[in-house]
Amino acid sequence: MAEANRNNIERFTGFGALYNRNRPSAPEEVVKILTNYLNDKPKLVVDVGCGTGLSSFIWLDAAGEIIGAEPNDDMRQVAESRLEEVGTPTYLSFQKALSHQLGLPDESADIITCSQAFHWMEPQSTLKEFARILRPNGIFAAYDCDWPPTCDWQLEEHYNRLYSLTEEHLSQLLSSEEKIHRWPKGEHLQQIQQSGLFSFAKEIVFHHWEECKAERYANIALSQGGLQTALKLGVKELEIAFTEFKNHVEEVFAGETKEILFSYRMRIGIK
Repeated sequence: MAEANRNNIERFTGFGALYNRNRPSAPEEVVKILTNYLNDKPKLVVDVGCGTGLSSFIWLDAAGEIIGAEPNDDMRQVAESRLEEVGTPTYLSFQKALSHQLGLPDESADIITCSQAFHWMEPQSTLKEFARILRPNGIFAAYDCDWPPTCDWQLEEHYNRLYSLTEEHLSQLLSSEEKIHRWPKGEHLQQIQQSGLFSFAKEIVFHHWEECKAERYANIALSQGGLQTALKLGVKELEIAFTEFKNHVEEVFAGETKEILFSYRMRIGIK
């Protein structure tokens, strides 16, 4: 499992800036939902697997303190560089840490979030760590958006074909020691419920529209770790396949800005 953790972390090395420019920022619904459940402004929010901080910066002015925990150096450095752009608020910081070894005091956090990240973490050891850190009635929320974002059905079908081809190549090229390990997102709620660590658990579904140009839509696909891994391995067939996908995107967008829909699934546990 230690080998899998290392592979999961290293999967996101080398494209932090691309990821940060094109992935969606966590929508304001996240803050509203969790703050309403807490019924107060959180004193401390811990955003675990925070990547480039897209899910951390949304808590500015909505929490007393925010800690983003991210084990990948490349991603975390992008997050830290963004602090300068917002005036380096003293109540937001980033640290290198694994989800099951956060090193924070017992019952110190009001809210713990994992945005597009919980499926990369061993769930039971992680949930034990989260329950240790959460205050009584504190909230854990794992939330993910569906891929691809809703735009054009033929383009979405092309996106799915590109990723099926990517997974096919990776299954052939990577040894068992090199492969990543993902826990199914569809089992997040079950993991929370079966842990016995939370008094209440629920799945919440919400949606968020964003404006998007062709370049960004293509780069959303390019920011996926699997495709990045395959391209690093020099798979020419996938270079060609991505170029074809990018051409299709440009054809659909036709130089215009479109609205695309990100659909989110949030699984929460209240201690």
